[in-house]
Amino acid sequence: MAMKARVEAVLNVGLRIPSIMLLDVLYRWDVSSFFQKIQRSSLNNNPVFQYKYIALYLHYVGYILSLVLLTLPRQHLVQLYLYVLTALLLFAGHQLSRDYVRGELDSGYEGPLYLEPLSMNRFTTALIGQVVVCTLCSCVMQTKQIWLFSAHLLPLVARMCLVPLETIVFINRFAMIFTGLEVLYFIASNLLVPYNLAKTAYRELVQVVEVYGLLALGISLWNQLVLPVLFMCFWLVLFALQIYTYFSTRDQPPSRERLLFLFLTSIAECCCTPYSLLGLVFTVSFVALGVLTLCKFYLQGYRAFMNDNTMHRGMTEGITLLILAVQTGLIELQVIHRAFLLSIILFVVVASILQSMLEIADPIVLALGASRDKSLWKHFRAVSLCLFLLVFPAYMAYMICQFFRMDFWLLIIISSSILTSLQVLGTLLIYILFMVEEFRKAPVENMDEVIYCVNGTYRLLEFLVAVCVVAYGVSETLFGEWTVMGSTIILVHSYYNVWLRAQLGWQSFLLRRDAVHKIQSMPTASTLQLQQHNDICSICFQDMKSAVITPCSHFFHAACLKKWLYVQETCPLCHGQLKSQLQPTSSPGATTQGTPPANRNPAEVEQEQGEPQVELDTEEGTQAKNPPPIKTSAKTELGTDLLSGRSKIQPKECDVAAEGSAEPAGLNLKIKSYFSFFIYINS
Repeated sequence: MAMKARVEAVLNVGLRIPSIMLLDVLYRWDVSSFFQKIQRSSLNNNPVFQYKYIALYLHYVGYILSLVLLTLPRQHLVQLYLYVLTALLLFAGHQLSRDYVRGELDSGYEGPLYLEPLSMNRFTTALIGQVVVCTLCSCVMQTKQIWLFSAHLLPLVARMCLVPLETIVFINRFAMIFTGLEVLYFIASNLLVPYNLAKTAYRELVQVVEVYGLLALGISLWNQLVLPVLFMCFWLVLFALQIYTYFSTRDQPPSRERLLFLFLTSIAECCCTPYSLLGLVFTVSFVALGVLTLCKFYLQGYRAFMNDNTMHRGMTEGITLLILAVQTGLIELQVIHRAFLLSIILFVVVASILQSMLEIADPIVLALGASRDKSLWKHFRAVSLCLFLLVFPAYMAYMICQFFRMDFWLLIIISSSILTSLQVLGTLLIYILFMVEEFRKAPVENMDEVIYCVNGTYRLLEFLVAVCVVAYGVSETLFGEWTVMGSTIILVHSYYNVWLRAQLGWQSFLLRRDAVHKIQSMPTASTLQLQQHNDICSICFQDMKSAVITPCSHFFHAACLKKWLYVQETCPLCHGQLKSQLQPTSSPGATTQGTPPANRNPAEVEQEQGEPQVELDTEEGTQAKNPPPIKTSAKTELGTDLLSGRSKIQPKECDVAAEGSAEPAGLNLKIKSYFSFFIYINS
C-alpha cells in the first residue's frame, strides 16, 4: 500500500507538469510576431493562417485546456493520458504501415515473400511492429477486442496474399480511414463526459464553499494539486533542458568562471514568465528547507526531527525571492540584466538562510556549553558550524564588495551578513564562558554579569553597524543625489535598527540598575542566621554561603534574587510585593519592619511575632525545602532550560529583558535589507 501511495503521488505531480509547460509556452507566444513571420514565409497563402483571430482562439483554447489538465482529478487525468497514449500508438502503427508500403513500392517486387529475403525482412519487421502496437493498445484500453486496433494489419495481409502493389496502397488508405473513424466514434460517444465532469465539479465546489468557505476550498486545492512540488518539478525540468541545450551546442567544456556565468544565465532563462518564476520560488524554498534540515541533522542527529520547529520551513527565503523579483520587475528584463539582478537577489536569499541557520544553532550551542555532556563529537559539530557561520557571511560580504561599487544600498545589503557574523561571535564567547565554568567545577558568582557584558558588547557592535549605515546614507543623501525613496529608506532603517535598538538597550540597563538597588537595600544574612536557616536557595538549589533577606523573611542568593527581580517584583516563594516593602538601609545589619536583624536570634523573633507567624514560617520553610524549579545562574538558566525546551518559570524572560535579545534584530534586519534592495536596483 505504501508503494502504491507513492506511485499515485508521483503520478499526481508528473502528469500535471505538461499543463504548466503549456501555460508557460502560451505566455511566451506572441501572436502578432507569429503572424508577421507567417506573412514573410510560404504559408502566407494558406487559408488557415489568413485570419488572426483563429490564432487568438487557439491561444485561449490552449489556456482552457491547460487549466483543465491542471485541475482534473488524478483518476480522470490518468485515463486521459491513456487515451492520448492509445492515439499515439495508433499513429505509430499508421507510420509503420506507410513505411512498409513505400518500401514495397520502391522495390517493385510482387512475387512471394519467401523468395525475396529483403522483402521477407521488411514484412517480418512490419508484422512484429504492428502486433506490438495492437497488443499495447489492447492493454492500455483494457479490452480483449484486439481487432479494433488491427486495421493497420490489412496491408500486410494483402501483401501476403500477393495482392498488387497499387491495390495495397488503396488498402492502406482504407485502414487509415477506418482507424480515424474509430477515433471519431469514440470521441463522439464520450462528448458529454467533459460537460458532466464540469457539472459535477461545479456542484461540489458550490457545496464546499457554502459549508466551509473559500479559504477551505483554496487549502483543499493546494493540498490536492501539491502546487509547491508541482512548480518545483516544472522548474527543474526547464533548468535541465536549458543546461542540456547549452552543452549539446558546445564542443569544448566551459571553464570554472564560465560555469558560474552559465549557472546564472540558465536560471535567468528559466524565470522569464510568471509560471517559471513561481517554480524558481518554490525551488528556492525547498533548497532552503533542505539546508536547514541538514543543519539540524548535523547538530542533533535524528533527535532534531522529534521537536521540529515550524518556523524553519524555507518559505521565508522563497517569499523573499518572490517579493524582490516582483518589485524589481525581474521577468521584464533582458537575460544579461536578469542574471545580474539574480546574483544580488540570491545573495540576499543566502544571507537569510544563514540567519535561519544561526537561529537553529544558537540555542543548541548554548545548551551544549551549559550541559555536562562530554561528547567531543557533539561539541565539534556545534563549534564547527558556528565557525562556518562566522566566516562564510563575512566572505560573502567581501566577495560582493569586489564585484560592485560600495554605496549606501550595497552597505545595507551586506550589513545582514556582518550582523550574522557578530551574533555568531557572541554565541561562541558565551559558549567559551560556559566551558570555562564547567572546567572550574564550581559556579562563578559573577557569571551573569560577564554574560551580560558579552551580550551587551556585540549588541553594541550591531548598533554601531546600524548607525554607520544610517550615517553613510545621510552623507550620501546630503552630498550626493537626493531621492524621496532613499530618504524613506533611511528613516525606516533609523527607526527599526537604531531607535528601537537604543530604546531596548536602555530599558535593559534600567531594569538591571533597579534590581541592583533593590538587592542593596535588603539586609545581608549573618553566618548565624545562615546556620539556623540551614537550607538551600530555592531558586538555584545550591547551598547558601551568603544570602539576602527579603521583607517577608525569605533567604536567597543575591545574584539569584537579582535575576528574579528582572522579571517581576514579587517574592519567589510567597509572591508578596517587594517593591513597596523595600526600604533603604544605611548598613546591612539595619532593622526593618518584618525583617529579623542580623544580630538577633530568629527564634526570639518568632516568639515576638506569635504563633500564627510560626505556622506561616513553617509553611514557607516547607516551600523552601521543596522549592519550585526556578533557575538563576546563567549556566543553569541558558543551558538546562534550553535542553528541556521549556521554562518552568519566568527567568527566561529575565534574560530577554536584561540582555536585549527580544529586539527585532533578525526580522527587522531582513525587512530592512529586502525593502532597501528595491531602491538599490532602481538606482
